[in-house]
Amino acid sequence: MKLLQRFLLPALAVAAFAGTQLPAQAQTPTRTATTASTTTTPTTTPPKALVLYDTAPGTEWDKMGLAYSIMLRNLLGHFDAQVDLLPVQQYTAGKLNNYTATFYLGALYDTPIPAAFLADANTTTKTVVWFKYNLWQLAWNQAYNFTAAKGIQLNGLRGLNAAPTSTNPEPGFFNTVKYKGLDFVKYYTYDSVRNVVSADPDMLEVAITDPVKAQVVVPVANPKANQTAPYVTRSGNFWYVADLPFSFIGPRDRYLVFSDLLHDILGVQHAESHKALIRLEDVGALVSVDAMKKLSDYMKSRNVPFSVAVIPRYVDGLGAYNGGVRQEIHLSQATNLRSSLEYARARGAEMVMHGFTHQYGTMKNPHTGVSGDDYEFWNIVANQPFPEDSPSWVLGRLNQGLTDMKAHGLNPIAWEAPHYHTSAIAARTAPQLFSTTYQRVVYYTADKPVFFGTNKDFSVGQFYPYVIGKDYYGQYVLPENLGNIEYDISEIDPTSNYNYTADDLLLNAKYAKTVRDGFASFFFHPFWLEPNLGTPGFEDFKKTIEGISALGFTWVAPGTLRR
Repeated sequence: MKLLQRFLLPALAVAAFAGTQLPAQAQTPTRTATTASTTTTPTTTPPKALVLYDTAPGTEWDKMGLAYSIMLRNLLGHFDAQVDLLPVQQYTAGKLNNYTATFYLGALYDTPIPAAFLADANTTTKTVVWFKYNLWQLAWNQAYNFTAAKGIQLNGLRGLNAAPTSTNPEPGFFNTVKYKGLDFVKYYTYDSVRNVVSADPDMLEVAITDPVKAQVVVPVANPKANQTAPYVTRSGNFWYVADLPFSFIGPRDRYLVFSDLLHDILGVQHAESHKALIRLEDVGALVSVDAMKKLSDYMKSRNVPFSVAVIPRYVDGLGAYNGGVRQEIHLSQATNLRSSLEYARARGAEMVMHGFTHQYGTMKNPHTGVSGDDYEFWNIVANQPFPEDSPSWVLGRLNQGLTDMKAHGLNPIAWEAPHYHTSAIAARTAPQLFSTTYQRVVYYTADKPVFFGTNKDFSVGQFYPYVIGKDYYGQYVLPENLGNIEYDISEIDPTSNYNYTADDLLLNAKYAKTVRDGFASFFFHPFWLEPNLGTPGFEDFKKTIEGISALGFTWVAPGTLRR
């Protein structure tokens, strides 16, 4: 069995509790600022964006800001933007004038901001978007006359309402972003045994002092304190986002709110459009022909185009499912697989290449060493690239898979990495052979990351609500954003111990539709139709397809979207 493809939650946030103090307000002479027009002019010219981020050399958080900036840079790829990433400490006067929009990611508390950027951000007529921390260096410095010029007053830092305890594990915070009639609730868990919060509860509370100059674009609520505050605030060309919407992202998270607002921030108004994608996952040599035929016939009957993620070569390196005897099945020998794919293709299916073997040698990486179970291009056990990781090694494996598929008339329209997880080098290499990637993606702050000590690297997992024209690794990415149906069958397979239902996917689709050109894209494992598992897989699959259609999404073939 394959592990659930859970949403990857980048655990980069430092939990802040009630009582956190802001720096003292600066007492300096007043300088008058210029206020820009309150209208963003729509444009058809691809924007140029500067993304500034914090660094903290000599600390374990040094590259956290870079990780978030990569995620923002990826979303900007939906708008065909030319994006430059730069530590804010390296900003020089006037630099933002070369860009359509400048984004500052205040990820680290009280990072010193260059005076050149503070002055430019305060007076420019170009778009500036400021996230979370360090706004006080602009708002409370009298040299910039921020409140009078912008109509926005900074009140202070808000975190958890109280420190959590075993008797009060969820004290609450500003966690509910209100947008288009839905509540986008920020992720929160508390481990009372270790007294550890996994969340990003900090935000800066601002208020509107002049409604002519500034408006609340999106509010956020603190339900347990019965309070509301601005989440996204705008004053002309200046936007303020009260937290970092890239931490702990999920399918019903404020990350989607920001993904949609980018259209307004950049002045790129994509038309309202909602497409849907379905992919049959981990289809290899041992796939059930009956299951594939049943699913293919159903989608043909519904006029739903679909794709199949094919594992070209099956390897059981340790004989985990073959009595301890190593087993390898080439596509030329996989008659059930080939007949299943031909049957699906005759009913409208397109092929996606899903790794070469979807496992690594004779290693449990981390489960069985069997195709579909394990990682292929990343040592997940040691959390590092394999020693042979290089463009030539990656190209060798990809070319073998392509050769096998094309020899049997199977021409993949896209690439999907095993478990969505490869090395940075593999991700940069895949576009040499595949114009299109169809997946979620893991990103790193270095091509050879080190995840310990000071100045350590970070990895972040990101899903997309829409097509990304070019991501950080140069990939053109089709989205998969809803997740997949999963059942707890731990009595059969200890690694499959999680329930994720058709109702969950449909609720995710409802949230995805708040993005004006948001997709509803999910995948499904044909093995859930196998009778010995005793799951309602086929009924839940039909419920998901029909429910997404009822929400107003239009099913499309991924090949119609590829570059």
